[in-house]
Amino acid sequence: MELRKIPHPNRKKNMKTLTSLFFCSILLNVTAQEVKEKVIKTNIETVTVFFESAQVTRKKTLDLEAGKTILKFTDLSPFIDAKSIQVKASGNATVLSVNHQQNFINELEKPKELMELESELKSIEKKIRVEQTYLSIINEEIQFLQENRDIGGRNQEVSVTNLKEASEFYNSTLTKLKLSEIERNSNLISLKENLDKIDRQINTISTKKEFPNGEILVSLNSKTNEKVTIELSYLVGNAGWFPSYDIRATNIEEPLNIIYKANLHQDTKIDWSNVKLTFSSSNPDVSSVAPKLAPYFINYNTVPPSYKMNINQVTGRIYDNEGEPLPGATVIVNGTTIGTTADINGFYSISVPPNAGTLKYSFIGCTTQELPITGEVMNVNLQQDLLGLDEVVVTAYGVSKSEVTTALQGRVAGVNIANDKSNQIRIRGTNSIPVPIQQERNQTTVEFKVEIPYTIKSDSKNYVIDMTSYQVSAYYEYLCIPKIEKDAFLLANITDWEQYNLLEGEANIFFEETFIGKSLLDVRYISDTLCLSLGRDKNVVVVRDKIKDSTSKQIIGSKKEETKTWRISVRNNKSQTINMVLFDQVPIPTLEEIELTIQNISGGTKDENTGEIKWIFSLEPNEKKEIDLKYSLKYPKFRTLIFE
Repeated sequence: MELRKIPHPNRKKNMKTLTSLFFCSILLNVTAQEVKEKVIKTNIETVTVFFESAQVTRKKTLDLEAGKTILKFTDLSPFIDAKSIQVKASGNATVLSVNHQQNFINELEKPKELMELESELKSIEKKIRVEQTYLSIINEEIQFLQENRDIGGRNQEVSVTNLKEASEFYNSTLTKLKLSEIERNSNLISLKENLDKIDRQINTISTKKEFPNGEILVSLNSKTNEKVTIELSYLVGNAGWFPSYDIRATNIEEPLNIIYKANLHQDTKIDWSNVKLTFSSSNPDVSSVAPKLAPYFINYNTVPPSYKMNINQVTGRIYDNEGEPLPGATVIVNGTTIGTTADINGFYSISVPPNAGTLKYSFIGCTTQELPITGEVMNVNLQQDLLGLDEVVVTAYGVSKSEVTTALQGRVAGVNIANDKSNQIRIRGTNSIPVPIQQERNQTTVEFKVEIPYTIKSDSKNYVIDMTSYQVSAYYEYLCIPKIEKDAFLLANITDWEQYNLLEGEANIFFEETFIGKSLLDVRYISDTLCLSLGRDKNVVVVRDKIKDSTSKQIIGSKKEETKTWRISVRNNKSQTINMVLFDQVPIPTLEEIELTIQNISGGTKDENTGEIKWIFSLEPNEKKEIDLKYSLKYPKFRTLIFE
């Protein structure tokens, strides 16, 4: 007997209901998870350049549908600081999140010039391989010809005719092969020279390393269909600027002309095309820097101050880890805005202030090095640095705390919901970017907004932009410290200099329509008067000699007395009257048993704290003035005192 299972009357109906609910649930989940994604390409509108980075701002107006939308901003720099990203949306759209990522599959498009050079490089490499193939064939033919020179066996006689024909054939064929070999080698040399030139040109445009495509994903929520404007800003590395100056003086009777310049470099892998620039300070071979005396303290077993170790200028070359020069590498005096860039051969030259300690060397794709200043020549090898992935950071703007606390708290990186009553969202990293709102002008911070749009290629080249120029009234005088340096330095003294917003930097000096050399404009320790060193003037001759007849040594009782006399002569060979400031010094005793007697300082003034003797006077054209400095030291005769 067969038993059949009788279905429950409601079981089939329940199964249909459950199946329908299951598929409805899947459909609703799929529908709920569908988020529209748009790929957005934008142009850079403004760039605020800091000393070691830049803030880039992009804008895009688009039609936004109601609901959630993800905007993918592509073709961005791979060097974006993820913590600095800021997004603002107009209208009723709310920015829910921001996600920064790197696209290693779709790399950044190379500049047209670079692509043309790489194509030419491949063409030359192909020609080199062809020439090398021909050379290989020629060498094999020559070897074959030499191995088969025998025209008969050992016991076989060879006629003169056969010998002559074989000789002519051998000589003719070998000559053609050798001449062809010379031609092919000549072609190879020429091709390799062209290959080297193109390779160098490519290195000046871009590094050899391939970089990913930077992308920013912005999640938006809109209640209605509307047109919105998205403003995207972020901090990017491998860019910066430093100030420099052209200081021109026609003569010592005319105002001084100061041309304020920005030295801009960027290799962010994105060209800045037709952008508005803002520069912000919120962050010949003989040097023209005038010397400075050190206090001359005297005691037993002490020596006078030495001025040989003062380093006013550092030169050298910058290489990569393979020994190749790095054109465009940046050198900065650490803690200042004084900087320079390496030329096509990697050579650099930078003026340094007396208290400078270290130099900072940087180049795109290399690890930044900070090295102490150890000499006037410093050659540096920069090591290659690997590009790391930036962390994912989410930020939120334009929405109150109550609306997003549930959605964001504990679910996204980089956002901390404030627990105070200010109803604000504190976003990690947003305080790392100084967002310029208005122009600030004071001694420590200044911004220059360039009204004319500029195009700056991503090539690490140094672009010099004239920001402004000043006609400045100055009081000119010549400074000389013949004990250290017998050359006279022309100084321009400027009062009320704070109004010009000057930063420390190198200055190219032009005097009487001639390039004099480089000097250093350092405003960090200036009080009421800015003193600019305009370089050496050979038409002012200063000589400092020891007068032997007035120099003596004698013993008086238990004391020994030594007398020193120096004569300083100054001649003005210029056609104009000059103001002269002359410095020398006398020692400062540190023990009571050492007695200093100043016998003659020719009307100069003495600084009791430093021992400096200062003379201020004027000289007519072709006038000469002589100054005597005479002093004596008396000390116990059984002691030894070392002084000039």
